[in-house]
Amino acid sequence: MPSLHYRDRRDAGRRLAALLAPWRGARPPLVLALPRGGVPVAFEIARALHAPLDLLLVRKLGAPHNPELGLGAVVEGEPPQRFLHPDLMAALQPPPDYVEAETARQLARIDAQRRLLRGGRPPPAVAGREVVLVDDGIATGGTVRAALQALSALGAARTLLAVPVAPPQTLAGLPLPASDVVCPLQPWDLGAVGRFYDDFTQTQDEEVVRLLAEAGRGH
Repeated sequence: MPSLHYRDRRDAGRRLAALLAPWRGARPPLVLALPRGGVPVAFEIARALHAPLDLLLVRKLGAPHNPELGLGAVVEGEPPQRFLHPDLMAALQPPPDYVEAETARQLARIDAQRRLLRGGRPPPAVAGREVVLVDDGIATGGTVRAALQALSALGAARTLLAVPVAPPQTLAGLPLPASDVVCPLQPWDLGAVGRFYDDFTQTQDEEVVRLLAEAGRGH
């Protein structure tokens, strides 16, 4: 077990919340979690900051014949934001109709997630808001990178990334200054995010819905 680790996601959220105390101001930020694992972490942050909690739904765009390889990602919003990895696109040269079809497939999954987890509510308005984006850990950073690009495109005034564990080389490649990243544990040899938690049980949809409802009762 690493020398610094977390009991579970809620413990990680409480530790991050302590580091984010300066962001508790007259107008609290909007806390956005990447589901599902980011939600228990973000719940503790939102509670400590007396801030609203919501989701940011992101889906990877899988490559032809290799869906685990991400050509990019699509992020919910009005309108949705799509980001493609230029090097992979150049190397694989997928046909335009494939990219469009894969985008449509993943947007349909986002719509299903929105109905299941958020009761069909539209994504939160981020224009002009300070945002804290939260996940339970970062490995390659593709999803988080797309989320950060989308928040910038949607007009967020400032975005702070709060994540319990991520490799420094991944953090350095994100479109965010180091001063806007809060990550207490930055191992070069990450391996798997789960090894930095005593309990990394998969977060269930029911827990996401319950935590969002509990957070909403305070706002």
